[in-house]
Amino acid sequence: MERVVETVAEKRLNYAQRALEKKIRNRSAKLGVIGLGYVGLPLAVEMAEKGFRVTGIDIDGGKVEAVNAGLSHIRNVPHESLLSTVVNGTFRATQSFAAVESLDTISICVPTPLRKTKDPDLSYIMAAVEAVHNHLRPGKLIVLESTTYPGITREIVLPTLEKSGLKAGRDFFLAYSPERVDPGNKAVATCNIPKVIGGITSCCTKLATLLYQQFVERTVPVSSAESAEMVKFLENSFRSVNIALANELARMCGKLHINVWEVIEAAKTTPFDFMPFYPGSCFGGHCIPVDPYYLTWKTRINGLEPRLIEMAAIINSQMPGFTVDRIADALNKRKKSMKGSRVLALGIAYKSDVNDTRESAALEVVRLLMEEGANVSYSDPHVSEVEIGGEILVSANLTCQLLQSMDCVVILTDHSLFDYAMIAADSPLVLDCRNSLRDFSGSNILSF
Repeated sequence: MERVVETVAEKRLNYAQRALEKKIRNRSAKLGVIGLGYVGLPLAVEMAEKGFRVTGIDIDGGKVEAVNAGLSHIRNVPHESLLSTVVNGTFRATQSFAAVESLDTISICVPTPLRKTKDPDLSYIMAAVEAVHNHLRPGKLIVLESTTYPGITREIVLPTLEKSGLKAGRDFFLAYSPERVDPGNKAVATCNIPKVIGGITSCCTKLATLLYQQFVERTVPVSSAESAEMVKFLENSFRSVNIALANELARMCGKLHINVWEVIEAAKTTPFDFMPFYPGSCFGGHCIPVDPYYLTWKTRINGLEPRLIEMAAIINSQMPGFTVDRIADALNKRKKSMKGSRVLALGIAYKSDVNDTRESAALEVVRLLMEEGANVSYSDPHVSEVEIGGEILVSANLTCQLLQSMDCVVILTDHSLFDYAMIAADSPLVLDCRNSLRDFSGSNILSF
């Protein structure tokens, strides 16, 4: 009797797998993306451009309305590309999770922020997974892309979906594939970034790999969802640790009166075992400031203290305060106090040439300056306004007159649109946190 039951289960699996494989290969599969942000929208457009009918789901009504009008809110997705998919009917957006019922695959690309206590906030993932569970039918493939701690796909997502009575790897398929995006980098896009994929079962891995092979140049299957989840944390912890090393080196070089930028450039000449990372007053984005805390939280509850990763996060979090101290010291040497001084922050986005302010430590620098009593303004060609400490700040037009009116200018984000020659010439005092003025000299220019 046991062998008969097993054979029936195998038949169910084989039928569901073959049916979905066929739909994916002939492009008749209906694909869905939950979350139309920096990860989800580029993914959805890439799918649609490859001939699939795609439904994007987002709870933000304004975002849905803009997408359906062909207006992209993501710089990596040109308006023309989005509009083309909307006009030809391969992509539409909706706020209704009922759309899940008619979909064959669902990629979950929702935010995974931290709570104030630095613990994982899984509310967006859980809301999305519950919505999928409510409309789950046999034969669907669900792929989680949101960055979380290792184990969440099997420990949290799987039990929630199996409350339906359906079983993963037999009735439906579940996998994890970490999102990989680099906003502002024109050399990479969804299609040419290798996709790591790990399923709950080997069959889940196979189907998810087949899906992504339709619109990504290279797929990298791994043995489990947990391995795929850990890949993302290795990548971002690697960056976090090395940025922390560069930041600590910068502080050491400052004490020893050594040019840290010169040191890094010279070290780059070694033909082996060195990859340059650079210091800065701040860094941000959703991944590097957040992901290490997910990993340290997970490992700590399993009895391991991840000291290196944790210390790197602490060092990096201290850089806004260090930057403000440098500004205060520079003003003091010119017989000016921080209180009442006019300070201009150049760049409020978390990295160059993007409009993304998520977790941008530039915001923290500005907030700390305001707390110290400075009269702070900012200029950013990509961010028109921000709210800091309950106050709305509007980006100022960068002119000679504006620079000359300041007591101190601080370069926080090195946007390519900034006129650095003008900044070097017309700023009475400028703290260069990005080595943007390396080609200029003057007693008014201070290196980070």
